Amino acid sequence: MKLSEPKPEQGSAAVAIDAQLVEALAQLVTRLGLSEIEIAQGDFKIRISRKLTVAGHPVNVAGPPSAPGPAAALPPAEVPGTVKSPMVGTAYLRPSPDAPPFIEVGSQVRAGDKVLLVEAMKTFNEILAPSAGTVTGILVEDGQPVEYGQPLLVIE
Repeated sequence: MKLSEPKPEQGSAAVAIDAQLVEALAQLVTRLGLSEIEIAQGDFKIRISRKLTVAGHPVNVAGPPSAPGPAAALPPAEVPGTVKSPMVGTAYLRPSPDAPPFIEVGSQVRAGDKVLLVEAMKTFNEILAPSAGTVTGILVEDGQPVEYGQPLLVIE
């Protein structure tokens, strides 16, 4: 957690820090799976951040486990064709809760096809296939919080 220092123009007068506010923000960061949050009131700012470790575990990965290819030896972020999240947010595999998913393992996609959504600050951002190929792995679950650079799926 980082609290900003008082600005020089505030002089030596101590800025009263509302401990309940700091605790509420810390709980909000944890509950929503955020990496940081900042609020400001005038020249006073509070920024709360936490270090997140992302444990990427493949979900719905295609291919026989007895015959792993060269890509199977690499972590998901280093597999050729890995599509990574361009932002912090929540990943959605379908356009609405009752709609079918954009893609499934085995789906054929063309460059520019919408493969999922990442919602950030109440804005749904389309994630597009960077190249044509077959979806060989979906590395996130519907509604899962994601970090910048986190592997989302693999297109080979």
